[in-house]
Amino acid sequence: MNTHQNTLQESLRQITELLQKHRLVENLIHKQESPKHDLIESLVHRQHLVELQNRLGRLHPADVAYILESLPLDERLLVWRQIQAQRGGDVFPEVSEAVRNSLVEAMNREELLALVSQIDTDDLPDLADAIPPDILQEASESLEARERHWLHSSLTCPKDSVGQLMSHETTTIRDTVSLAEVLQELRHRGELPPQTDKLFVINARHEFMGLLPLETLLVRDPQTRVAEVMAAQAVTFNPEDKASEAALAFERYDLISAPVVDERHRLVGRLTVDAVMDFVREEADEDALNRAGLSGEEDLFASLWDSARNRWLWLSVNLVTAFIASRVIGIFSDTIASLVALATLMPIVAGVGGNTGNQTIALVIRGLALGQINAGNTLHLFIKELGVSLLNGAVWGSMMGLITFALYRNVALSLVMSAAMLLNLIVAALIGITVPLLLNKWGRDPALGSSVLLTFTTDSMGFFIFLGLATLFLL
Repeated sequence: MNTHQNTLQESLRQITELLQKHRLVENLIHKQESPKHDLIESLVHRQHLVELQNRLGRLHPADVAYILESLPLDERLLVWRQIQAQRGGDVFPEVSEAVRNSLVEAMNREELLALVSQIDTDDLPDLADAIPPDILQEASESLEARERHWLHSSLTCPKDSVGQLMSHETTTIRDTVSLAEVLQELRHRGELPPQTDKLFVINARHEFMGLLPLETLLVRDPQTRVAEVMAAQAVTFNPEDKASEAALAFERYDLISAPVVDERHRLVGRLTVDAVMDFVREEADEDALNRAGLSGEEDLFASLWDSARNRWLWLSVNLVTAFIASRVIGIFSDTIASLVALATLMPIVAGVGGNTGNQTIALVIRGLALGQINAGNTLHLFIKELGVSLLNGAVWGSMMGLITFALYRNVALSLVMSAAMLLNLIVAALIGITVPLLLNKWGRDPALGSSVLLTFTTDSMGFFIFLGLATLFLL
């Protein structure tokens, strides 16, 4: 893995150096006055672009996508123009959504139509948000009737559903034929779809009957009928199923591919591990951004305006919450003035609470993602996390109380510090459980802004509890 990453980084470095050289030579030529200026510029330009095309041509589409995501917009578009006509259909599905949008904005209608015609039909549903609807509609008219019907069915499926991830490329066999006939048919086809580890068995009505693993096909008697050796029990999905639930099933049962059937149990498609892995990666990236308060995916090299606007929502929320926290401190300004030590100890109470809450949030979000949290065990989870916060609060609150006494020789202040830490850890645990569960219940991403809300609560309540106790018992 490290070797591959080093190779990829080296490819990025080479492409970046070539682009820099190209820009440098262009700038030098522009500054020179020569009768053959245009000819020289054309030759140099062509020489560098040919070298760039050659290097890009040796890379896997996913590696080219990585390079596009790692370049500023002007250089990204220059690279994209070198591979757009020949390899655009392979690279476009690999880039992130934000970068994909930047490429679409730079292309005209004819270029978009040509690009969509290159893309595998299986990838189009996942790219529908990036492609203008009229372009997608016009491109679909050139497809065969079967592929057009399949594409329309996939596009009508809910967002993040199995129907948007499934492939229409399936290898089917009848349950009445022999293994020898199956082998003969496979040889006649010449190749199998990617990620094929099993064949799908159907009857005359195209209803799914079972699975025939390739290993069974190879080791059993060729004269055996498929119905005798197929696995009738199989993990199947419906196009309406959530992709997140399918991902859990793939992980639990170590699946490489699985059949997708409709309400009549007819085979309509195939879900493969590569599509599931792409979905899981995209979800993980989105969750990481949501926890930080970023509204949606952001291009690393997006314009200043777009990047700033993407962060406004939670920055405004954070500004309001920070103002509230400051007002809490302002309420107890007289208390702080009479005992300056309180100002040095306040951040400790808030900081430890925030860290504890983040740990709880991480566990709850993971439990929701894995489907381990439900109505039957939520109360037990509350009790368990409260118990953990009580134990940690008692242990670390006592330790901080001893440290406070060692620093300030004030027993009352030490007790207030211990109690404040204990109570704020309880608050942090409650928020860490409640916020993700409520967001999930309301149909929102449990990670959406959870860290921002947690920080606000632990800061405000930490200050209020600590300074409130100090006002009651120290003044």
